[in-house]
Amino acid sequence: MKKRIISILTLVFFVLSFQHSKAQQWGDYTLYSLMNGTKTTLLDTNGTSVKTWTHATTAKSAYSCYLMPGGYLWRSVSRAGNSFTGGPIAGEIQKVDWNGNVLWDFVYSTYEYCTHHDICPLPNGNVLLIAYDRKSASDVANAGCNFSGEVWSDKVVEIKPTGANTGDVVWEWKIWDHIVQNVNSSKANYQSSIVNHPELLNVNYKITKDWIHMNGVDYNPILDQISVTSHNISEAYIIDHSTSAAEAASHQGGNSGKGGDFLYRWGNPAAYSASGSAILNVCHDAHWIPEGAPNEGRLVAFNNRGVSSSQSSVDQIVTPRNGYNYDITSGSAYGPSTYDSRHACSGYTSNAGNSEQLPNGNMLVCVALSGYIYEIDPSGNSIWSTTIQGAPQQAHRYSKCFTDNQPPAIPVITENNKILSSTTATTYQWYKNGSKLSNDTNQTYTITDSGVYVVRGTDANGCVKQYSQGYKYPAAGVVAISEVNAYTNLSIYPNPSAGIFNIKTESATNIIQMSIFDIQGKSIMSQKFGSILDMSSLESGIYYIVFTTNSGNLISRKISLIK
Repeated sequence: MKKRIISILTLVFFVLSFQHSKAQQWGDYTLYSLMNGTKTTLLDTNGTSVKTWTHATTAKSAYSCYLMPGGYLWRSVSRAGNSFTGGPIAGEIQKVDWNGNVLWDFVYSTYEYCTHHDICPLPNGNVLLIAYDRKSASDVANAGCNFSGEVWSDKVVEIKPTGANTGDVVWEWKIWDHIVQNVNSSKANYQSSIVNHPELLNVNYKITKDWIHMNGVDYNPILDQISVTSHNISEAYIIDHSTSAAEAASHQGGNSGKGGDFLYRWGNPAAYSASGSAILNVCHDAHWIPEGAPNEGRLVAFNNRGVSSSQSSVDQIVTPRNGYNYDITSGSAYGPSTYDSRHACSGYTSNAGNSEQLPNGNMLVCVALSGYIYEIDPSGNSIWSTTIQGAPQQAHRYSKCFTDNQPPAIPVITENNKILSSTTATTYQWYKNGSKLSNDTNQTYTITDSGVYVVRGTDANGCVKQYSQGYKYPAAGVVAISEVNAYTNLSIYPNPSAGIFNIKTESATNIIQMSIFDIQGKSIMSQKFGSILDMSSLESGIYYIVFTTNSGNLISRKISLIK
């Protein structure tokens, strides 16, 4: 009888322990595919295949696959016959429904460009692609580069599907528009100091044919910013997505005021001649920890040789974000000087690999080349794992709620007399200049200051978040004439002036741009911040000069032009 009771207690303990272990896991499905394979697979939490998409032999898998709400599969396709070789070349993108029907099949591959490595499906139905951007030997020479021959630079493009096999490029950012060098002073991109221009990429740093070799891309809908990683330069970058296509090719514009220049970079200070230790040593998969997960907003990278040449790591950092920009001391490296937290991986992969930080504090890790995918709890204990025969480049975890429900509509913001209103959602959350307004969770928000506002809505099931486009107040091209700012250490003289205004401030580094508006609020001109403003070409009248700070705030002053 005693033995029977012990056996029953043992069985109860086993069952309870098993249920507790299961309760620690997050989500329902793990998604992966194999390079050059013809299947994409969904595993349940027992590691059993519950769903398989079978693809045509002419549409073998490339690097990436993702699910979007409603169970839509986005995948990169290895397209034969493109003009680039080596690495995970794709050239083709597909969107596939839950039943395996190909809804969109788009080729982005010519002699001049070709998609490769990662993709990032966007909530608006578009998709971000990394693509090689071929530069001829003459292009390279004209850029003051000490490399002889053609170079495969990189770009990021946003594609909007327009038909079963067609799409429009609605946004584009090219690294080649943001390069610098200090060897040939006759070239337009010359700067004597590389370290004083961390917003630009030194075209002579580790230059080779397949130069940057970008491999990861992510989108932050709260900031409207993009992160990308470089295999060869061992850095993660953040760029502004709120720019127009023209601004993305320039050094001004967007929420940051910096156009397409790097807003932030991290991992290898030597790449811009700054002092400091290199933390990233071949990296992939730079992404933000999503809202709702512990440590939300941190930047994460898969560090292939993070621990050693035989052990990878997942490194997290708290970025020095200040509004839509990132603080840096001139002549120094971007902080932090090292990672804020590190997970030493269970294994090593020389290429590829990724991680996902889950809402309950767990982490999913894919050690790509060994096919080992595992989940750890916040204490670092392994609570789930599987080994895939082959080399899944990435793995992703989803809840059944996410895959089974269509997404709600993206919120739209309208404004009436300084009151912002969101279209209907189940819940609301407002943000200003990329930061959460903690107590503002109603459908409306009353503006108290200038800035860029975003609202988040959720669906009735509480499993899909959607973020609005940023709403800039005052609207572009219009100044709130009544706006007063107590920025007392800013002076403009002489005022009135016949055309030349001198500008003096004790905090010049905080102001990045100045714009001129007429009395009706119409935009007249804009330029980078400087100590002299030349308005001699304009007609006499009353104008407003509006200064934009690096945190996105506006400072307005009335000036008089009398000729």
